[in-house]
Amino acid sequence: MRIRLAIDRFEGEKKSIAVLIADDGTPINFPRKLLPRGSRAGDVLTFLIERDVATTRKVALETRKLQDQLKKTDPGGDIRI
Repeated sequence: MRIRLAIDRFEGEKKSIAVLIADDGTPINFPRKLLPRGSRAGDVLTFLIERDVATTRKVALETRKLQDQLKKTDPGGDIRI
């Protein structure tokens, strides 16, 4: 899916947040450092958003493995503080 977002303004500490505006007027806060170099208010950016199914599966598998390892060391019961 391709979407277009316009840079409306920069906010925050050291103007580090770009406020992007979608076609329907929805504002989206985005890290300025991730924008193309030289981006300015008024510029229109095109984003390509797609699911990364292979990486999603890999992360899920790694998460399950880590959870299984943690379960082996969990003595069970309530935690007392």
